[in-house]
Amino acid sequence: MRVAFVSMTTTRHRDTEGNRRLERLAHQLADRGHDVTVFCAAWWDDYRDKRTIEGVTYHGVTVSPAPTSFAARLPVLLARYRPDVIHVRPRPPRAVFAASSGGTLARAPLVLEWYGDEELADSRTVRLLLREATAVVTPSEMVRTQVRERDVADERSHEIPDGIDFSLIEDTEPGEEIEVAFAHPLDEAANLDSLLLALAELRGRDWSVTVVGDGPLRPDYERQAADLRIDDRITFAGECSQQERIAIYRGAHTFVQTAYREYFARELLRALAAGCVGIVEYQAESSAHELIENHRRSFRVTDPQELADAIVESGDLERRTIDEDFARFDHRQILEAYLDLYRDVQESHGVL
Repeated sequence: MRVAFVSMTTTRHRDTEGNRRLERLAHQLADRGHDVTVFCAAWWDDYRDKRTIEGVTYHGVTVSPAPTSFAARLPVLLARYRPDVIHVRPRPPRAVFAASSGGTLARAPLVLEWYGDEELADSRTVRLLLREATAVVTPSEMVRTQVRERDVADERSHEIPDGIDFSLIEDTEPGEEIEVAFAHPLDEAANLDSLLLALAELRGRDWSVTVVGDGPLRPDYERQAADLRIDDRITFAGECSQQERIAIYRGAHTFVQTAYREYFARELLRALAAGCVGIVEYQAESSAHELIENHRRSFRVTDPQELADAIVESGDLERRTIDEDFARFDHRQILEAYLDLYRDVQESHGVL
Protein backbone atom coordinates (compact mmCIF):
# COMPACT_ATOMS: atom_id res chain seq x y z
CA MET A 1 0.00 0.00 0.00
CA ARG A 2 1.21 3.51 -0.77
CA VAL A 3 0.56 5.90 2.12
CA ALA A 4 1.15 9.65 2.15
CA PHE A 5 1.53 11.24 5.57
CA VAL A 6 1.05 15.00 5.74
CA SER A 7 2.50 16.84 8.72
CA MET A 8 4.11 20.20 8.07
CA THR A 9 6.01 19.99 11.35
CA THR A 10 7.74 16.75 12.32
CA THR A 11 9.33 15.86 15.64
CA ARG A 12 12.44 17.69 14.37
CA HIS A 13 10.41 20.90 14.41
CA ARG A 14 7.91 20.31 17.22
CA ASP A 15 8.28 17.26 19.44
CA THR A 16 4.70 16.48 20.46
CA GLU A 17 2.98 13.21 21.33
CA GLY A 18 0.82 13.49 18.20
CA ASN A 19 3.81 14.02 15.91
CA ARG A 20 5.69 11.13 17.53
CA ARG A 21 2.69 8.85 17.06
CA LEU A 22 2.38 9.68 13.36
CA GLU A 23 6.08 9.16 12.65
CA ARG A 24 6.10 5.91 14.62
CA LEU A 25 3.24 4.65 12.46
CA ALA A 26 5.02 5.72 9.26
CA HIS A 27 8.13 3.74 10.19
CA GLN A 28 6.14 0.69 11.26
CA LEU A 29 4.36 0.67 7.88
CA ALA A 30 7.68 0.96 6.08
CA ASP A 31 9.06 -1.94 8.14
CA ARG A 32 6.15 -4.03 6.84
CA GLY A 33 7.08 -3.25 3.24
CA HIS A 34 4.61 -0.45 2.49
CA ASP A 35 5.59 2.58 0.40
CA VAL A 36 5.54 5.54 2.81
CA THR A 37 6.28 9.23 2.21
CA VAL A 38 5.93 12.00 4.80
CA PHE A 39 5.16 15.37 3.21
CA CYS A 40 6.58 17.96 5.60
CA ALA A 41 8.69 21.07 5.88
CA ALA A 42 12.36 20.24 5.38
CA TRP A 43 14.54 20.23 8.48
CA TRP A 44 17.81 19.25 6.77
CA ASP A 45 20.50 21.70 5.67
CA ASP A 46 21.22 20.68 2.06
CA TYR A 47 19.14 21.52 -1.02
CA ARG A 48 17.70 18.07 -1.67
CA ASP A 49 13.91 17.97 -1.44
CA LYS A 50 13.84 14.37 -0.17
CA ARG A 51 15.53 12.30 2.49
CA THR A 52 15.01 8.60 3.25
CA ILE A 53 15.39 7.43 6.85
CA GLU A 54 14.92 3.75 7.71
CA GLY A 55 12.66 3.15 4.73
CA VAL A 56 10.53 6.29 5.10
CA THR A 57 10.89 9.08 2.53
CA TYR A 58 10.59 12.61 3.93
CA HIS A 59 9.59 15.03 1.16
CA GLY A 60 10.32 18.66 1.95
CA VAL A 61 7.38 20.61 0.57
CA THR A 62 8.93 23.86 1.83
CA VAL A 63 12.39 24.64 3.22
CA SER A 64 10.88 25.64 6.58
CA PRO A 65 7.41 25.62 8.19
CA ALA A 66 5.44 28.12 6.09
CA PRO A 67 1.70 27.29 6.08
CA THR A 68 0.70 29.32 3.01
CA SER A 69 3.48 27.99 0.75
CA PHE A 70 3.11 24.48 2.15
CA ALA A 71 -0.62 24.41 1.37
CA ALA A 72 -0.11 25.88 -2.13
CA ARG A 73 2.44 23.25 -3.19
CA LEU A 74 0.98 20.18 -1.48
CA PRO A 75 -1.97 19.19 -3.78
CA VAL A 76 0.16 18.76 -6.92
CA LEU A 77 2.83 16.80 -5.02
CA LEU A 78 0.20 14.43 -3.65
CA ALA A 79 -1.35 14.01 -7.08
CA ARG A 80 2.05 13.05 -8.52
CA TYR A 81 2.70 10.58 -5.70
CA ARG A 82 -0.72 8.92 -6.25
CA PRO A 83 -1.16 7.45 -2.76
CA ASP A 84 -3.75 4.85 -1.82
CA VAL A 85 -4.47 6.77 1.40
CA ILE A 86 -3.55 10.22 2.70
CA HIS A 87 -3.04 10.45 6.47
CA VAL A 88 -2.87 14.01 7.80
CA ARG A 89 -2.26 15.89 11.04
CA PRO A 90 -4.58 18.90 11.56
CA ARG A 91 -1.92 21.52 12.26
CA PRO A 92 -1.89 23.87 10.40
CA PRO A 93 -5.54 23.66 9.28
CA ARG A 94 -4.84 24.87 5.74
CA ALA A 95 -2.64 21.79 5.25
CA VAL A 96 -5.74 19.63 5.81
CA PHE A 97 -7.70 21.49 3.13
CA ALA A 98 -4.72 21.24 0.78
CA ALA A 99 -4.37 17.51 1.50
CA SER A 100 -8.07 17.09 0.75
CA SER A 101 -7.57 18.82 -2.60
CA GLY A 102 -4.62 16.55 -3.29
CA GLY A 103 -6.76 13.57 -2.39
CA THR A 104 -9.38 14.66 -4.92
CA LEU A 105 -6.72 14.87 -7.63
CA ALA A 106 -5.21 11.51 -6.65
CA ARG A 107 -8.60 9.87 -5.97
CA ALA A 108 -7.38 8.92 -2.48
CA PRO A 109 -9.36 9.03 0.79
CA LEU A 110 -8.28 11.29 3.64
CA VAL A 111 -7.66 10.01 7.18
CA LEU A 112 -7.19 12.70 9.83
CA GLU A 113 -5.20 11.93 12.98
CA TRP A 114 -6.62 13.95 15.91
CA TYR A 115 -4.43 13.21 18.93
CA GLY A 116 -5.76 15.95 21.20
CA ASP A 117 -2.66 18.14 21.45
CA GLU A 118 -3.40 20.25 18.37
CA GLU A 119 -4.05 23.54 20.25
CA LEU A 120 -6.43 24.91 17.63
CA ALA A 121 -8.68 27.57 19.13
CA ASP A 122 -10.93 28.47 16.19
CA SER A 123 -13.87 26.08 16.64
CA ARG A 124 -15.41 26.91 13.25
CA THR A 125 -12.15 26.08 11.43
CA VAL A 126 -11.82 22.85 13.43
CA ARG A 127 -15.32 21.76 12.42
CA LEU A 128 -14.61 22.54 8.77
CA LEU A 129 -11.34 20.63 8.64
CA LEU A 130 -12.84 17.63 10.42
CA ARG A 131 -15.49 17.48 7.68
CA GLU A 132 -12.79 17.02 5.04
CA ALA A 133 -11.79 13.58 6.35
CA THR A 134 -13.29 10.26 5.38
CA ALA A 135 -12.26 9.04 8.85
CA VAL A 136 -10.96 10.70 12.02
CA VAL A 137 -8.67 8.69 14.31
CA THR A 138 -8.24 9.39 18.03
CA PRO A 139 -6.10 7.63 20.66
CA SER A 140 -8.78 7.35 23.33
CA GLU A 141 -12.51 7.53 23.94
CA MET A 142 -12.05 10.86 25.73
CA VAL A 143 -10.54 12.43 22.60
CA ARG A 144 -13.08 10.68 20.39
CA THR A 145 -15.83 12.35 22.43
CA GLN A 146 -14.20 15.71 21.73
CA VAL A 147 -14.38 15.19 17.96
CA ARG A 148 -17.97 13.94 18.22
CA GLU A 149 -18.79 17.23 19.94
CA ARG A 150 -17.44 18.92 16.82
CA ASP A 151 -20.05 17.21 14.64
CA VAL A 152 -18.06 14.13 13.57
CA ALA A 153 -20.51 11.24 13.19
CA ASP A 154 -19.83 8.00 15.04
CA GLU A 155 -19.22 6.07 11.83
CA ARG A 156 -16.43 8.50 10.86
CA SER A 157 -14.65 8.53 14.24
CA HIS A 158 -12.35 5.67 15.20
CA GLU A 159 -10.45 5.02 18.42
CA ILE A 160 -7.04 3.40 17.85
CA PRO A 161 -4.89 3.41 21.01
CA ASP A 162 -1.15 3.89 21.19
CA GLY A 163 0.85 0.70 20.96
CA ILE A 164 3.62 -0.80 23.08
CA ASP A 165 6.46 -3.22 22.35
CA PHE A 166 5.16 -6.16 24.37
CA SER A 167 8.09 -8.42 23.47
CA LEU A 168 10.49 -5.80 24.88
CA ILE A 169 8.56 -5.87 28.15
CA GLU A 170 8.78 -9.67 28.25
CA ASP A 171 12.51 -9.65 27.51
CA THR A 172 13.52 -6.90 29.96
CA GLU A 173 14.87 -8.06 33.31
CA PRO A 174 12.86 -6.70 36.27
CA GLY A 175 14.59 -4.01 38.29
CA GLU A 176 14.82 -3.70 42.05
CA GLU A 177 11.57 -4.52 43.86
CA ILE A 178 9.75 -1.38 44.96
CA GLU A 179 6.22 -0.67 46.11
CA VAL A 180 5.21 2.22 43.83
CA ALA A 181 6.32 3.66 40.48
CA PHE A 182 5.27 6.99 38.97
CA ALA A 183 6.20 8.35 35.53
CA HIS A 184 5.46 11.69 33.90
CA PRO A 185 7.38 14.82 32.88
CA LEU A 186 7.61 16.87 36.07
CA ASP A 187 5.69 19.83 34.72
CA GLU A 188 2.45 21.63 35.53
CA ALA A 189 0.38 18.62 34.40
CA ALA A 190 2.19 15.97 36.48
CA ASN A 191 0.21 16.47 39.71
CA LEU A 192 2.81 14.53 41.71
CA ASP A 193 1.49 16.43 44.74
CA SER A 194 -1.38 13.95 45.07
CA LEU A 195 0.99 10.99 45.37
CA LEU A 196 3.31 12.80 47.81
CA LEU A 197 0.38 13.74 50.06
CA ALA A 198 -0.89 10.15 49.95
CA LEU A 199 2.54 8.81 50.84
CA ALA A 200 2.74 11.22 53.77
CA GLU A 201 -0.41 9.58 55.13
CA LEU A 202 1.47 6.26 54.99
CA ARG A 203 4.57 7.57 56.72
CA GLY A 204 4.36 4.85 59.35
CA ARG A 205 4.37 2.02 56.81
CA ASP A 206 7.26 0.41 54.97
CA TRP A 207 7.38 1.47 51.31
CA SER A 208 9.69 2.72 48.55
CA VAL A 209 8.84 4.81 45.48
CA THR A 210 10.59 5.60 42.20
CA VAL A 211 9.59 8.73 40.28
CA VAL A 212 10.53 8.61 36.58
CA GLY A 213 10.75 11.85 34.65
CA ASP A 214 12.33 15.27 34.78
CA GLY A 215 11.12 18.79 34.24
CA PRO A 216 10.86 22.33 35.60
CA LEU A 217 8.96 21.35 38.76
CA ARG A 218 11.38 18.64 39.88
CA PRO A 219 13.12 20.89 42.48
CA ASP A 220 9.70 21.85 43.90
CA TYR A 221 8.62 18.22 44.19
CA GLU A 222 11.91 17.21 45.80
CA ARG A 223 11.50 20.06 48.29
CA GLN A 224 7.90 19.02 49.02
CA ALA A 225 9.01 15.43 49.68
CA ALA A 226 11.64 16.72 52.11
CA ASP A 227 9.09 18.97 53.85
CA LEU A 228 6.77 15.97 54.25
CA ARG A 229 9.71 13.96 55.68
CA ILE A 230 9.38 11.17 53.12
CA ASP A 231 12.27 12.06 50.80
CA ASP A 232 14.50 9.26 52.15
CA ARG A 233 12.17 6.66 50.59
CA ILE A 234 11.63 8.34 47.22
CA THR A 235 14.06 7.98 44.33
CA PHE A 236 13.83 10.68 41.67
CA ALA A 237 15.25 8.72 38.74
CA GLY A 238 15.05 11.55 36.18
CA GLU A 239 14.80 10.81 32.47
CA CYS A 240 15.13 7.10 31.71
CA SER A 241 15.28 5.12 28.49
CA GLN A 242 12.30 3.02 27.50
CA GLN A 243 14.08 -0.16 28.65
CA GLU A 244 15.08 1.44 31.97
CA ARG A 245 11.46 2.45 32.56
CA ILE A 246 10.20 -1.04 31.80
CA ALA A 247 12.74 -2.56 34.23
CA ILE A 248 11.45 -0.20 36.93
CA TYR A 249 7.82 -1.12 36.18
CA ARG A 250 8.57 -4.86 36.22
CA GLY A 251 10.14 -4.42 39.65
CA ALA A 252 7.29 -2.28 40.98
CA HIS A 253 4.18 -3.66 42.65
CA THR A 254 1.96 -0.67 41.84
CA PHE A 255 1.92 2.19 39.32
CA VAL A 256 0.19 5.45 40.27
CA GLN A 257 -1.25 7.78 37.62
CA THR A 258 -2.27 11.27 38.77
CA ALA A 259 -1.53 13.60 35.82
CA TYR A 260 -4.08 16.27 35.03
CA ARG A 261 -3.87 15.75 31.25
CA GLU A 262 -3.28 12.55 29.26
CA TYR A 263 -4.64 12.06 25.74
CA PHE A 264 -3.37 8.49 26.03
CA ALA A 265 -1.65 7.20 29.19
CA ARG A 266 1.19 5.37 27.48
CA GLU A 267 3.39 4.90 30.58
CA LEU A 268 0.44 3.56 32.54
CA LEU A 269 -0.17 1.04 29.75
CA ARG A 270 3.48 -0.09 29.83
CA ALA A 271 3.31 -0.46 33.60
CA LEU A 272 0.09 -2.49 33.48
CA ALA A 273 1.63 -4.76 30.83
CA ALA A 274 4.65 -5.13 33.11
CA GLY A 275 2.37 -6.54 35.80
CA CYS A 276 1.80 -3.48 37.98
CA VAL A 277 -1.40 -2.92 39.88
CA GLY A 278 -2.82 0.30 38.44
CA ILE A 279 -4.08 3.19 40.58
CA VAL A 280 -5.56 6.11 38.62
CA GLU A 281 -6.68 9.39 40.13
CA TYR A 282 -9.58 10.56 37.97
CA GLN A 283 -8.99 13.81 36.09
CA ALA A 284 -11.44 15.46 33.69
CA GLU A 285 -8.77 15.97 30.99
CA SER A 286 -7.15 12.55 31.28
CA SER A 287 -8.09 9.32 29.52
CA ALA A 288 -6.02 7.18 31.92
CA HIS A 289 -9.06 5.70 33.65
CA GLU A 290 -10.13 4.08 30.35
CA LEU A 291 -7.22 1.62 30.57
CA ILE A 292 -8.40 0.21 33.91
CA GLU A 293 -12.18 0.22 33.43
CA ASN A 294 -12.35 -3.56 32.99
CA HIS A 295 -9.10 -4.47 34.72
CA ARG A 296 -9.41 -6.29 38.05
CA ARG A 297 -5.96 -5.36 39.30
CA SER A 298 -6.72 -1.65 39.52
CA PHE A 299 -8.21 1.14 41.60
CA ARG A 300 -9.83 4.43 40.60
CA VAL A 301 -9.58 7.24 43.16
CA THR A 302 -10.48 10.92 43.39
CA ASP A 303 -8.26 12.41 46.13
CA PRO A 304 -5.01 11.77 48.07
CA GLN A 305 -6.78 9.99 50.95
CA GLU A 306 -8.43 7.50 48.60
CA LEU A 307 -5.07 7.15 46.86
CA ALA A 308 -3.37 6.27 50.17
CA ASP A 309 -6.07 3.69 50.91
CA ALA A 310 -5.69 2.17 47.43
CA ILE A 311 -1.91 1.84 47.85
CA VAL A 312 -2.52 -0.11 51.06
CA GLU A 313 -5.19 -2.31 49.43
CA SER A 314 -3.01 -2.96 46.40
CA GLY A 315 -0.54 -4.67 48.70
CA ASP A 316 -3.01 -7.55 49.09
CA LEU A 317 -2.74 -8.38 45.37
CA GLU A 318 -0.01 -10.69 44.10
CA ARG A 319 3.15 -9.21 42.64
CA ARG A 320 3.55 -9.80 38.88
CA THR A 321 6.16 -8.93 36.27
CA ILE A 322 3.99 -9.38 33.16
CA ASP A 323 0.30 -9.27 32.27
CA GLU A 324 -0.63 -11.03 29.05
CA ASP A 325 -4.00 -9.25 28.94
CA PHE A 326 -2.21 -6.21 27.55
CA ALA A 327 -0.53 -8.04 24.67
CA ARG A 328 -3.48 -6.80 22.59
CA PHE A 329 -1.81 -3.35 22.62
CA ASP A 330 1.34 -4.65 20.94
CA HIS A 331 2.52 -2.54 17.99
CA ARG A 332 1.62 -5.32 15.55
CA GLN A 333 -2.05 -5.31 16.59
CA ILE A 334 -2.23 -1.51 16.48
CA LEU A 335 -0.67 -1.50 13.00
CA GLU A 336 -3.28 -4.02 11.81
CA ALA A 337 -6.02 -1.73 13.14
CA TYR A 338 -4.68 1.11 10.99
CA LEU A 339 -4.37 -1.13 7.93
CA ASP A 340 -7.96 -2.32 8.41
CA LEU A 341 -9.08 1.32 8.60
CA TYR A 342 -7.14 2.19 5.43
CA ARG A 343 -8.84 -0.66 3.57
CA ASP A 344 -12.26 0.43 4.86
CA VAL A 345 -11.82 4.05 3.75
CA GLN A 346 -10.52 2.92 0.37
CA GLU A 347 -13.62 0.77 -0.07
CA SER A 348 -15.96 3.56 0.98
CA HIS A 349 -14.08 5.85 -1.42
CA GLY A 350 -14.63 3.39 -4.26
CA VAL A 351 -10.94 2.78 -4.97
CA LEU A 352 -10.75 -0.95 -4.24
